[in-house]
Amino acid sequence: MLKNIKLKINSFFTQGHSRTLLAKKNIAASLLIKGCSIAVSLALVPLTIHYVNPTRYGIWLTLSSIIAWFGFFDIGFGNGLRNKFAEALASGQKELARTYVSTTYGILSIVITGVLLLFISINPFLHWAKILNTSPEMSQELTIVALIVFSFFCIQFVLQLITTVIIADQKPALASFFGLLGSIISLLIIFILTKTTQGSLLYLAIAFGTSPAIVLLASSIWFYSKQYKAYAPTFRLIKFKFAKPLMGLGLKFFIIQGSAVFIFETTNIVITQILGPENVTVYNIAFKYFSIATMLCNIVASPLWSAYTEAYVKGDFAWMKSIINRVNQFWLVIIGFVIVLLASSKYVYILWIGHSVDVSWKISIIMALNVIAVARFNLFIIIINGIGKIKLQLIINVILSFIFIPMSVFLCRLYGVAGVIGANFIINSIYAVIAPVQTQKLLNKTANGLWNQ
Repeated sequence: MLKNIKLKINSFFTQGHSRTLLAKKNIAASLLIKGCSIAVSLALVPLTIHYVNPTRYGIWLTLSSIIAWFGFFDIGFGNGLRNKFAEALASGQKELARTYVSTTYGILSIVITGVLLLFISINPFLHWAKILNTSPEMSQELTIVALIVFSFFCIQFVLQLITTVIIADQKPALASFFGLLGSIISLLIIFILTKTTQGSLLYLAIAFGTSPAIVLLASSIWFYSKQYKAYAPTFRLIKFKFAKPLMGLGLKFFIIQGSAVFIFETTNIVITQILGPENVTVYNIAFKYFSIATMLCNIVASPLWSAYTEAYVKGDFAWMKSIINRVNQFWLVIIGFVIVLLASSKYVYILWIGHSVDVSWKISIIMALNVIAVARFNLFIIIINGIGKIKLQLIINVILSFIFIPMSVFLCRLYGVAGVIGANFIINSIYAVIAPVQTQKLLNKTANGLWNQ
């Protein structure tokens, strides 16, 4: 029996299309890495709450969300590089691939340096205590914390391009390993802080900032001197004329990302302004718990982005259709998994957080529905992003981002935290309906107009 199981496992990873086999290996590796990442992420929550208390943890989450908005200054170059690098590899143009890498590093370094200098000049005049709806006595501390968080954000902004290159080379499991290492280091540092210091947002900012920065810097030096030496960024190949092909697709991704981040990150702002920062903690506990299903979905979807790009460049529509059939089956598995998460949520919250934070059954139900919609959307939008036919997605994102704020505020005032999650569910359900329709049109070569742009 063991021999038969071994043979089946061996055939699973050795038989089939080379592109599919690479995806399978990445999914298997990602399951292990993401499983560890989930465990570390879940362990970080009670440890951090214990270190700074639930209200300060909510303040930290909201501040981090605001800083994350500055990710817009990527202007879509990251995703533009991902597709263009994959296309260059698929056509065997190594020098072109290196030019795309060098140009992206050059442009983003210039942009983020300017943004950092601007932030340093205006930060002393920002009333963070008011922005975060907290005590005025915390104003000076929050100004320093915001500067530290933003500075590390800018460092990671450029360094994380190594993960884009690795993902574009269809090795997302390797890229996700960097995030796991950063989280483990953060966990260790915060554990030490709980034993040696009193709760401090300043120390928390340093812990969460230094860990990923160190990992990304070390990874960049290692891979660009060895495995990816042929694509290592160089001043010689920074060619601003190549910004246009990167920007052509990248700008669309920028607008899509910007509106998506706006919708996601403003959730914390709406909650903290209407209900107080302690309710941000309630929201994020439910979000992190049910995000286990989202992470599982992304583990499967992530290796397929660049694989779809390669298949589309080579005209391999038959392979893409076969993968979509499996994706539909996998979504049903996700639904079952979310139902299990929902049924056990009350017990898990108590084991995980204890009684310091109460997450209602209503919040868990609507979060479960939201995650199912997100999973459906994510599994199909990957192929649309890989092919680059994203104009329809762009238009929908922009329209929905204008609708989201008034809708979330209205529902938050009526139903509290559950209302804000409900607004997210409505938005994600619209995506979940449209993305599969566009995917089928593209694969059947019947897409016209916006469906094919």
